[in-house]
Amino acid sequence: MSDSPLVPPNGLSYKQAGVDIDAGNALVEAIKPAVKSTRRPGADGEIGGFGGLFDLKAAGFADPILVAANDGVGTKLRIAIDAGVHNTVGIDLVAMCVNDIVVQGAEPLFFLDYFATGALNVEQGTAIVEGIAEGCRQAGCALLGGETAEMPGMYAGDDYDLAGFAVGAAERSALLPRKDITAGDKLVAIASSGVHSNGFSLVRKIVDMSGISWSDPAPFAPERSLGEALLTPTRIYVKPILAALKAGLSIKALAHITGGGFQENIPRVLPAHLAARVELGAVTVPAVFGWLAKSGGIAEREMLRTFNCGVGMLVAVGAQDAAALVDRLNAEGETAAIVGDLVERSGEAVEFSGTLDL
Repeated sequence: MSDSPLVPPNGLSYKQAGVDIDAGNALVEAIKPAVKSTRRPGADGEIGGFGGLFDLKAAGFADPILVAANDGVGTKLRIAIDAGVHNTVGIDLVAMCVNDIVVQGAEPLFFLDYFATGALNVEQGTAIVEGIAEGCRQAGCALLGGETAEMPGMYAGDDYDLAGFAVGAAERSALLPRKDITAGDKLVAIASSGVHSNGFSLVRKIVDMSGISWSDPAPFAPERSLGEALLTPTRIYVKPILAALKAGLSIKALAHITGGGFQENIPRVLPAHLAARVELGAVTVPAVFGWLAKSGGIAEREMLRTFNCGVGMLVAVGAQDAAALVDRLNAEGETAAIVGDLVERSGEAVEFSGTLDL
């Protein structure tokens, strides 16, 4: 027995150090139904083991190439924490990973999450994981496992952080971008649901300057609070894009418009001799971006390199299939439109004409 006045008579416990093993076990039990709801061919095991298993053969692949992606939600989490709304950021987490996988022509197969907090709140953690499960259902992938890390001294109060990891697969012959991408191919924009999960450090700066609280009506959507409106989750494009690919439409390349906006993301899928010519007047811009631009005095080019400005996904498609792709996407509940084309590159990789309706 220690004689130190700092040590309790019966010795210290892990819980006294700030880690509650019982709360961790309670969270695992609470999220089991949500995890089970994401089962799919190839993944039907229970959580709680040391690793998750996935059977590519059972998923129907013959000559697969694995495609992996990881991401986080960024400082959008600060809004979720301050507004006390935790059931949507899990969708964002999944979206940021699976949308990066589908642009390579791959089907997301499974997802793993990492949830770190200072002191585990079972109710908060359950809401977060239920959001992750909802994202997985939207993407058709299994929530195969994850890690909950309770780390006192690393996170203050109710703060937490999230990271996600997704793995998908594509038949070797179906990987994107295609080699036959060429000048004259059309660019089809698929609408975003809002700000998605990029640029939130600038969003929060603008909100701070405006003096509006998260519980106030959103200036661009007064039927909702500002916090709820800005927490609108990232749209997941997996199912409509995979359906369009399976339908045989000549999709040559896909660009997920995330951090870096148009100028940084579109060139990632183009060969060096091609440029994207985007007609900004053809882009439908959600009201939130007009409010951000006006409230922050943000120039159009800065908007385009920071935010998606209403375009969550950009598709390069053969000109002969562009109208059919738009019709198909719109029929499946997306909002799509032709917004430009590919041209021989003579200068910048992304050329703009017209102006955004901000």
